[in-house]
Amino acid sequence: MKVLVPIKRVVDYNVKVRVKADNSGVDLANVKMSMNPFCEIAVEEAVRLKEKGVATEIVAVTVGPAAAQEQLRTALALGADRAILVEANEELNSLAVAKLLKAVVYKEQPQLVILGKQAIDSDNNQTGQMLAALCGYAQGTFASKVEVSGDKVRVAREIDGGSQTVELSLPAIVTTDLRLNEPRYASLPNIMKAKKKPLETVTPDALGVSTASTVKTLKVEAPAARSAGIKVKSVAELVEKLKNEAKVI
Repeated sequence: MKVLVPIKRVVDYNVKVRVKADNSGVDLANVKMSMNPFCEIAVEEAVRLKEKGVATEIVAVTVGPAAAQEQLRTALALGADRAILVEANEELNSLAVAKLLKAVVYKEQPQLVILGKQAIDSDNNQTGQMLAALCGYAQGTFASKVEVSGDKVRVAREIDGGSQTVELSLPAIVTTDLRLNEPRYASLPNIMKAKKKPLETVTPDALGVSTASTVKTLKVEAPAARSAGIKVKSVAELVEKLKNEAKVI
């Protein structure tokens, strides 16, 4: 079984994000970039399926600039067999990315697509669902457990108030939640081996996909700074401030 794992290049979660002076976007100059944490979970799950003998090949794919090869090499070091870079330098919305991934899915014909439920930069939680709709595949979102048996995949998914288990017919799309697994670290030997694994570069035009966006970002602003807290001397004073100053009771 072939497993396709889409990943995304994002600002490292340890980096303090800064907005450009003209409010046109996030300042990425000299900023450390990493694989999206939810994507790391997706790669880990695919590798575990291969270790169990369920998956035979893992293909990592990303949509982004040439520099995103670094994150693909990380996926290869973690256990992916080969990688595909859909090179696009402009910022793409979720639908454009889903259309590109659909073209890759049709080209590669994987039985299972595993991707992170959302990216920590745009935080949209849209691409997986859009990809499933475009491909006409069954989908299991927010997965906390994945079990493949024959031509079925059983997904335990996080929902409000508990967990729901769904059974999907392959091919299917699965998006990963935090509780699914704990991603491993890439060992030095595997990092060296990853440099020799195949990495293919294609363009949106070669895939026959238009990435023209119907959404335009008008302005990006940092969240308002929070005012400093204060200490109160009694419960009565706390209640008074909550009632008259904060006006929450």
